[in-house]
Amino acid sequence: MINIKKIPLFYWRRLSQLVGLGLFFFLFVNTDYAGRDELEYAVNILFRVDPLLALCASVAAGFFIILLLPAAGTLLLTIIFGRFFCGWACPLGTLLDGCHQLVPSLGLGRERRYRALKFYLLGFLLIGAWFGLPMAGYFDPFSILVRSLALAVDPALNSLATTFFTFTYQEAPGWVNGLTEPLYDFLKATILPFHQKYYELAILSLAILLLIFFLERLERRFFCRNICPLGGLFAVTAGFSFLRGRTGSKCGKCRNCRDVCRMGAIDEERNISSLDCNLCLDCIHHCPGNKISFKFERLQKKRPVFNLSRRSFVGALALGAALPFFLKSRTMARQADPLLIRPPGALPEDDFVGRCVRCGECMKVCIGNGLQPAFLQAGVEGMFSPVLKARTGYCEYNCTLCGQVCPSGAIKKLTPEEKKKVKIGNACFDKNRCLPHAKGIPCIVCEEHCPTPDKAIKFREAVVENSRGEKVAVKQPYLVDELCVGCGICETRCPLPGASAVIVTSAGESRDPAQALPGQGYA
Repeated sequence: MINIKKIPLFYWRRLSQLVGLGLFFFLFVNTDYAGRDELEYAVNILFRVDPLLALCASVAAGFFIILLLPAAGTLLLTIIFGRFFCGWACPLGTLLDGCHQLVPSLGLGRERRYRALKFYLLGFLLIGAWFGLPMAGYFDPFSILVRSLALAVDPALNSLATTFFTFTYQEAPGWVNGLTEPLYDFLKATILPFHQKYYELAILSLAILLLIFFLERLERRFFCRNICPLGGLFAVTAGFSFLRGRTGSKCGKCRNCRDVCRMGAIDEERNISSLDCNLCLDCIHHCPGNKISFKFERLQKKRPVFNLSRRSFVGALALGAALPFFLKSRTMARQADPLLIRPPGALPEDDFVGRCVRCGECMKVCIGNGLQPAFLQAGVEGMFSPVLKARTGYCEYNCTLCGQVCPSGAIKKLTPEEKKKVKIGNACFDKNRCLPHAKGIPCIVCEEHCPTPDKAIKFREAVVENSRGEKVAVKQPYLVDELCVGCGICETRCPLPGASAVIVTSAGESRDPAQALPGQGYA
């Protein structure tokens, strides 16, 4: 019988990491349409325990966002146990530890040359959020990981699986199909997405994630040690924690603890920095004299040493405060991009950009694949935020999933009845391309797919001259603005190659009264 008390603590840490990683992938896989409009799980819970996103989104909003209350619990546990989250729960940290043998580091990171970067970045992000430059989602580890997996890795794996199983179905002998087809059915029911998705900025999202892994060549957990602003926030909090590590007073010439420390938290005198230590406990396991221990202590009067340059830190704060005012000089500050169409339930633009954490979950769960990551349509501060690209996909009329998965409330959770009353944009026809208008060729595709009970697209009988010079009677489509909700399915389904003959813009969107169409009012 196994004596649980004799199992080394670092094995429990590994088990905790595996459980955390398994939970992360379970929630990620279930952030998908599964044939119903209700999600069974709180798939966004990991973003709601992230104190960096909670703090920056609340600062940008000007009040504490109650949805992000679990993040306060994470900080409370950090005050008690120290920077445990990075070593015991963070899925990105677990993946970095797992790839250590594949990407061994060139050095041990003892110089601590770049440790202050995360504190400068943390200050910049907080001040920037206060003045209107929300960028926490660009650097937060959860956002980077989920966004990269959702926009790049998940679609690529689905494409690979579909290609492989299609090949075996068409080319392999029957006995092979007897094995592969059940396997494919199992993967579709458990891991693979509901259908193939396509995303813009997929390569950029993947490159950012790969860069974090390649930085492991410089030193182990380079991103966690030096760049991660969430780690910086944990470090600031852990500086006042009660659980602290201590080494023996007479360690001799042994350097095992320094050699195995994945965070470089142990200095030449074998002092363990509470700011850097993520409680991996490898030092305890590899100490030949059993002289390292972690104990709860009273908070010391001595303040933690952050080794920051006052000038550099003030410069980071000043940059975060000044940049938002330069953004207000852009032309988009006067006139927004008319193709910037936000999801139904999105807050007014400034509030939406401030609270959006760039997690990509709304894009992953979008049934019609219409939500895409913005590049510069909303400015640098809006990059990776969701925007509807109707030529790629549409907003399903009966779907409310994007509001269910949004962890910060940037997209409000709507009932199906509420959602059907929300106008996210307005369609218009390009009569120079529309077949009935331009060439006298009958086409009713847009009207057939219009989902509103009273069709927003209707027809007028007209007699026109076709390309052969013949007079023909055709039904020409036109739009009833008051009935259109801007779902974009007409643009998606338009049979013309290239640009669609019907285009959806943000004109008339419900969230902004300034966008109201002539004669349009809001209840």
